[in-house]
Amino acid sequence: MLAIISAVLFFIAFLINAAEISTNDVFSSTNVMLLGLTALALHLAGIGTGWSARGGRRR
Repeated sequence: MLAIISAVLFFIAFLINAAEISTNDVFSSTNVMLLGLTALALHLAGIGTGWSARGGRRR
């Protein structure tokens, strides 16, 4: 889920940068890209994957 969110944020950052849309300082392409990198790092760390360490019981 976090990987999809980061891909969407990267796409939005690309559109802002490619179209040279003037935004305020909060929604600049760099800030949106950094939010995407944060979501990607959390995904790679295993947060938000839906897998539990205790949920892997086999019978």
